[in-house]
Amino acid sequence: MKFLDLLRMSSGNLWKRKVRTILTVLGVVIGVASIVVMVSLGLGLSRSLMEQYESYGSLTQIEVNEPWGDSSSEEIKRLDQSLINEISAMEHVESVYPVLQTQAIAQYGSYQAYLQIQGIPPAAFADMDIKVGEGRLPGEDQTLTFFYGSQVLQQFQSIKGNGGSYWDTGILPDIDLMKDPIFVVFDMDAYYAAGTPDENGQTQKPPKKYLIETCGVEATPGEDEWSRYGWQTYCDIGQLETELKKIFKNKVIPGQPSTKTGKPYKEIFYNQLLVNVDDMDHVVSLQNKLQDLGYDAYSQAEWVESEQKTMGYIQAVLGGIGAVSLFVAAIGITNTMMMSIYERTKEIGVMKVLGCDLRNIRSLFLMEAGFIGFIGGVIGLILSLILSVVINKVAAGANEYMGTTGGISYIPVWLALLSLVFAVMVGMVAGFFPARRAMRLSPLAAIRNE
Repeated sequence: MKFLDLLRMSSGNLWKRKVRTILTVLGVVIGVASIVVMVSLGLGLSRSLMEQYESYGSLTQIEVNEPWGDSSSEEIKRLDQSLINEISAMEHVESVYPVLQTQAIAQYGSYQAYLQIQGIPPAAFADMDIKVGEGRLPGEDQTLTFFYGSQVLQQFQSIKGNGGSYWDTGILPDIDLMKDPIFVVFDMDAYYAAGTPDENGQTQKPPKKYLIETCGVEATPGEDEWSRYGWQTYCDIGQLETELKKIFKNKVIPGQPSTKTGKPYKEIFYNQLLVNVDDMDHVVSLQNKLQDLGYDAYSQAEWVESEQKTMGYIQAVLGGIGAVSLFVAAIGITNTMMMSIYERTKEIGVMKVLGCDLRNIRSLFLMEAGFIGFIGGVIGLILSLILSVVINKVAAGANEYMGTTGGISYIPVWLALLSLVFAVMVGMVAGFFPARRAMRLSPLAAIRNE
């Protein structure tokens, strides 16, 4: 018997028993929809959490800092160029970027703000994915220029009168960071000591102010967005090193260690190293290796792996709940096929007497069961897609409360295809034993059956 003949006979037999077939298919629909929706909830929550973690920083990046201890001790493991070369030679390391941090006071008219300055190599900006609102990122100028984060303007406050700050009034100061001249004081100790007598009784002079041009400003994030770069001021690390050495000539640069005699080192040490790894699977092992060397290494990989395991358990539980419904549907398919065999005993006997291959008889009933699974799977998938849209719309307000982004129900293509294959397989497995019973019926006994 040809495959098309079997296909036509199996579909025709199901159509003859419409009510029973519809009820059996309905069980598969509920089962498939339950599994897909339950799994989609786990996948959606997992994806939202991953997007949230990625907004905090790269998942394949390790932050390396000096170990905890006395920063003035010469035994402290410093972050210098030799360490960068050592880490760069390690397996799975794509790049290593040094970070030089310092503080300064920015002034414009009667406004003043404290700047958290970070100097990094220009190549590192490409990995940071900073959204530029005006101007450009550092690295193209011959002199030191600043790139301001989107929240830096909020730190400026009037030092005269009772103007207050942005946090008091809710009004941003009238400053254009791109066009207005911003003066910067790097020697904060000298700034606060100005006007007071020194150890020799002489009045200390205020430090020099430097006019630092602005190369760019970060784009203001939307209402539902957050920028991890908003409070920082960025610049080229090479230009920052040159400027600090010039300003603090023969003096200890703030934030830099000193020798036991209180003198500065000839070399400037970095405050942090950013190590980019080629794959997230290698982050934890490389992080442990850096910690074994005596450095403080941190990444989000450990936290993410822990959360992924937790989300895996949640998905398994949700999928198991949905699987119960599909298991009940499988019992219904088995019952339907057994009833079909009892009703068509004589038909089976005639097919055997006419010389029909036993494998064709088995295939006929397996195809009927597979049809039930396929039809129920398609309808169940359509229903689950509709439910997913409804769930995401109803639960849209919960994103802000939970601190997540995106929909809480997510149905990828692989889940949709897998659900269809799974539904067909469940139908055929449920119909396997009834099909074997039909194949083993005695032809003469079947023909005599009323």
